[in-house]
Amino acid sequence: MAKLWFKFQRYFRRKPVRFFTFLVLYLTAGSLVFLHSGFVGQPAVSQNQANPAVGAPVEGAELTFLGDLNLGRGFRDTGEVSSIARRYGPWFKGKDGNERAKLGDYGGAWSRALKGRVVREKEEERAKYIGCYLDDTQSRALRGVSFFDYKKMTVFRCQDNCAERGYLYAGLEFGAECYCGHKIQAANVSEAECDMDCKGERGSVCGGANRLSVYRLQLAQESARRYGSAVFRGCFHRPDNLSLALPVTAAMPNMSVDKCVDLCTEKEYPLAALAGTACHCGFPTTRFPLHEREDEQLCAQKCSAEEFESCGTPSYFIVYQTQVQDNRCMDRRFLPAKSKQLIALASFPGAGNTWARHLIELATGFYTGSYYFDGSLYNKGFKGERDHWRSGRTICIKTHESGQKEIEAFDAAILLIRNPYKALMAEFNRKYGGHIGFAAHAHWKGKEWPEFVRNYAPWWATHTLDWLKFGKKVLVVHFEDLKRDLFVQLGRMVGLLGVAVREDRLLCVESQKDGNFKRSGLRKLEYDPYTADMQRTISAYIKTVDAALRGRNLTGVPDDYYPR
Repeated sequence: MAKLWFKFQRYFRRKPVRFFTFLVLYLTAGSLVFLHSGFVGQPAVSQNQANPAVGAPVEGAELTFLGDLNLGRGFRDTGEVSSIARRYGPWFKGKDGNERAKLGDYGGAWSRALKGRVVREKEEERAKYIGCYLDDTQSRALRGVSFFDYKKMTVFRCQDNCAERGYLYAGLEFGAECYCGHKIQAANVSEAECDMDCKGERGSVCGGANRLSVYRLQLAQESARRYGSAVFRGCFHRPDNLSLALPVTAAMPNMSVDKCVDLCTEKEYPLAALAGTACHCGFPTTRFPLHEREDEQLCAQKCSAEEFESCGTPSYFIVYQTQVQDNRCMDRRFLPAKSKQLIALASFPGAGNTWARHLIELATGFYTGSYYFDGSLYNKGFKGERDHWRSGRTICIKTHESGQKEIEAFDAAILLIRNPYKALMAEFNRKYGGHIGFAAHAHWKGKEWPEFVRNYAPWWATHTLDWLKFGKKVLVVHFEDLKRDLFVQLGRMVGLLGVAVREDRLLCVESQKDGNFKRSGLRKLEYDPYTADMQRTISAYIKTVDAALRGRNLTGVPDDYYPR
């Protein structure tokens, strides 16, 4: 055999042209085989071929999780199921997979309408399908914001985009266009006219040519409502000294939200208060702090120039926050003298440390430091990021460390704790998508997510336990409480830092609380990534942390940590 190989090698060494010719022929043949396999048609699948056991677990395909605990199971991907999925698209998958497969026997526009109806039933929890509507480029049916994505548009993406901005309706057109609005200003047409698949979700209907598939959105909470770019703050009682609380007032017989918001934006005020036929502008202050919201029915007087919106009354104001920045809390600097103590802002990754730093800097006017260095944070305005953490020029120091030696290096600490289910997902998104990005779908479905949970979930518990054990002076703040009652919780944090802050400045922070590090929500997962085994293990960690907190006479974890 060796002798034959030697002769073969010597032959091509003498005739290099023949060698290269042989190589080209070999590569060409391989390419032809590859191309041929790509054009082979998929086999037709009849109704009775749909496998009712899709997603059944395969025995022996278990992944280990913390020793003897199981993290999850693998799933059999048979050729039969794959061919069904390729033919019918992602809408096929689910508990009612067999029923969805039957829709494949219908053809044309009617088939697409039926498929869309199935998807719409799935969407009912977050939105209700209204119907197919006429749309005109000269006179849009939905006249709020719009956006386009000619590669990845889905029904959920459009709904979420409109819901984030507080619109009541979301409409999809041409398979790739999304329109938002507060009312539908067009006629209803036949369902069959909405016949285009979504570009990013085959099998789901995204309108048609000059036709909108319209959904009425179920907004999660009143505080999330918007009117265009203005944020709805709620219904509030008229302040005692109106001229001091809201210094600009204008009479508006034909009142609308647009007119009042535009006026206050032009006057450079962050608050627009609608009071029937009067518009008031101002800042959140101790005279008008926006902390005691009233029942919205007290403000339910329709605008004279707008059918679907409330414009408040002379006694109860509807308040919106404009896009004007409140500059009363935007100044920041380094400490004028070196600090005598090092205070940690400690948290598990993904628990909101960057957001807490943003709040502390606005509230105190001083930069925060970091145990690490993150260039992207420095470029976003966290100037203390480049200082050594022992420099003494920053008001507190961000850290995710949890060892005894590292913890004992600090004189005091604010310990920020977040629901582990949310913290793990936030850190996973940061790891694979950046500070305000998102992990790709492939990362969630691949080996990265199970491996990440296996490694990080125990750390969530040990991080808190270590700080409670080794920390010298620890103030525990729950992320959920900080979101729910920012004014009080931020006041506690600032108190530990030893900085005297005016109440008006804290009110300013409330109005600027989001900063530049909030994920938009356009790519929320449409499913729960936690397996049953993951949930059991994480719940055990939650109970351990809860017991440790209560053992030190502290408030236990918030109730919404369980059940899951």
